[in-house]
Amino acid sequence: MSTATAPRRAAGRASPRTGPARRRRRGGLMAWVFAAPFLILFLVMYAGPLLAGLGMSFTDLRSTDVRHPLNVNAVGLANYRRLLHDDAMRKAAWNTFFFVATGVPLTVVFGLAAAVALHSGMGRATTLFRTGYFLPQVTSIIGIAVAWRFLLDPQSGLLNEALRAIGVHGPAWLADERTALPSLVAMATWRGFGFDMVIFLAALQGVPRELYEAADVDGAGRRAKFRRVTLPMLRPAVLFTVVYSTIGYMQFLEEPFVMTRGGPVDGTLSASYAIYNQFGAGNYGYAGAAASVLFTVIVALSFLQFRVLRPRHL
Repeated sequence: MSTATAPRRAAGRASPRTGPARRRRRGGLMAWVFAAPFLILFLVMYAGPLLAGLGMSFTDLRSTDVRHPLNVNAVGLANYRRLLHDDAMRKAAWNTFFFVATGVPLTVVFGLAAAVALHSGMGRATTLFRTGYFLPQVTSIIGIAVAWRFLLDPQSGLLNEALRAIGVHGPAWLADERTALPSLVAMATWRGFGFDMVIFLAALQGVPRELYEAADVDGAGRRAKFRRVTLPMLRPAVLFTVVYSTIGYMQFLEEPFVMTRGGPVDGTLSASYAIYNQFGAGNYGYAGAAASVLFTVIVALSFLQFRVLRPRHL
């Protein structure tokens, strides 16, 4: 009798443990179910094209070969070597570097300055300014680019009209190689700093008041409190905005496409725009190589920024 009932008792004692395990498995399954739409979208829209572009970069695939894939030949690293000798690609790389080196600091600094000013309190106008600063971020980039193209028109643009009113002859902002690139950076900064402002505003609201009170007891001034208290507490926000802005400027495309078509003399041609032109010309293998290099540079820059800017406790 005792030997027959022993397995049942053992099974009965094990059942309380199998209940939580079953619930954990069920919870894990539900997590995968909810994550499945994103994973499918990521694989189809991002990972799939990324791997396809990487594969194309080692071939001489052109648009005429799409219907006859057996005509495609493997060329190894030939497309990557061609990038080193392509004057247009080198110009696009320099322009992209200029976009990043000037646009990212300006966007982050203006976003931080606006956030600090709004956080300090501007009375009833605070909500109005927050909305106004953030509005360009949710407006169509094509509409903004068209508006700025008219704004910078050398003959009838509002900016040159204002300069003429004070006796200054304004340049052809988008037709002069010296001013075209800075003009695009100015427009992108104006459009993008509102997003950084919102991030910094959220971070400023999380800074403990006790830290400022302790700084007041120590006799710290406004600048000292900003440097010793505010900036260290904003380091995660700075990291996020710098990485996010860098990725955005590295993929600078719509602004030169609408406003300058990459001119004058490739003066505003960005890396993304050059890749777009190669795809449009049917040079899929060469465009895939350029896109793979751009992706690698973005990942490397993001990794470097995380290493340099991450909070010390992470």
